[in-house]
Amino acid sequence: MPSQAEVERYEFAFDDRLRRPLSLLGIRPDTCHALITASRLVVRFGPWTVRSPLENIAGAEVTGPYAAWKATGVRISWADRGLTLGTSAAQGVCIRFHRPIRGAEPTGLLRHPGLTLTLADSPGAARRLAEIAAALRGQVAVGAGRDAGR
Repeated sequence: MPSQAEVERYEFAFDDRLRRPLSLLGIRPDTCHALITASRLVVRFGPWTVRSPLENIAGAEVTGPYAAWKATGVRISWADRGLTLGTSAAQGVCIRFHRPIRGAEPTGLLRHPGLTLTLADSPGAARRLAEIAAALRGQVAVGAGRDAGR
């Protein structure tokens, strides 16, 4: 887990062909990143921000490649309500949550059980988020074991 003062930052991977159309939506390298803080995952994607407490992360893995039209911009899957914030079709990190999160629409009525981000270091981000999820599961299991004897 990152310490209180530590923040891990992951940049988005921008396909050069997509830069201009995405910039019209405010989605540029200087307005997009994912942060892992001591307690939260915070993703900024142009004008959108997605947040989740770290303990809500169930797991993460690398996915892709994708069809460009399915992985560009802000996309919601009709199949599973997963949210994609995409700047490249090459690969991304798919994050699963215990409790669905707010995402693309402003009212928060639509919740997303998964979030795919096309990060420059998707394998590194997936590995780190999976480590955090496993560590938190271990803490819960240890805590549950201690409480069980009381």
